[in-house]
Amino acid sequence: MADPAPLPTAELHLHIEGTLEPELALSLAARNRVPLRFAGLDELRRAYDFRDLQSFLDLYYELTAVLRQPQDYTDLAEAYLARAAAQGVRHAEVFFDPQAHLARGVPLEAVLEGLDEACRGGEERHGVTVRLIACFLRDRDPAEAEKLLPRLLPYRDLVIGVGLDSAELGRPPELFERVFARAADEGLRRVAHAGEEGPPDYVRSALDRLGVERIDHGIRSLEDDALVARLREEQVPLTVCPLSNVALRCVHRLVEHPLRRMLDEGLVATVNSDDPAYFGGYLHDNVVAASRALGLTPEHRRRLAENSFRASFLPEADKAQHLAALAASRP
Repeated sequence: MADPAPLPTAELHLHIEGTLEPELALSLAARNRVPLRFAGLDELRRAYDFRDLQSFLDLYYELTAVLRQPQDYTDLAEAYLARAAAQGVRHAEVFFDPQAHLARGVPLEAVLEGLDEACRGGEERHGVTVRLIACFLRDRDPAEAEKLLPRLLPYRDLVIGVGLDSAELGRPPELFERVFARAADEGLRRVAHAGEEGPPDYVRSALDRLGVERIDHGIRSLEDDALVARLREEQVPLTVCPLSNVALRCVHRLVEHPLRRMLDEGLVATVNSDDPAYFGGYLHDNVVAASRALGLTPEHRRRLAENSFRASFLPEADKAQHLAALAASRP
């Protein structure tokens, strides 16, 4: 049976730093004269065999060192948008990690100038609208996030929200309660990684203590029946990343992934690519792989696409327009 064609979809869980393909990493390293420990492309590709989330993050942050100037961020985002458009993405709410760049001495202004250049032309050049979500690194001091927040506010036309990412275990969401409360006061949208490696209680804490509007990952929610009932009743969106979950050993095999059960339970699950350069697939690649492994039907796939637009932070009129285009697309 032929693979399903891409449906118009919104991507809601995508780290722009995680779209750094090996070829572009080496090219930017040469441009910026950044030494890497890899002898060439083959050796770099072999480093993408991860044991867990932390082993991935080690390489991820190592390679971000090649991003130094605005043009680097423009090139990175342009490459993502071209790939995403080919995979059916029509709107993307893209994560970026300001602290990871600031810690290397890259000014916030350089990061946002470069990303803005690509994002502003995203619809014209690729048919993809783009907004950014600035993620706080949960393995760093929450006070650092609190100092960062005011610096993001002048860019709120582009940066529409805040998130929480990086290594989850031992860093519960409530550590960041104060900065998320301030973000809410400023009218920013709120999301958080929870229930990827961390327990279901982290999902509950993200909802109750941080006031998040979407849960990123959330796959361990299914271990708690009461939490599942709440997510269903409140229709809390879950931005699920199947290939990432397998690559990081959160799920042993794709056939064991809980995505289909999430849909069968009536949860607002969406499919996303997380860090596609590292995990072997962009959004539609994830849909195809999950469809094969889990027996997703055309109705499942259409529901995932519908969920993605409904879970987005687009204005209601734009959501309706995308949903109408989806309804008119071929099954």
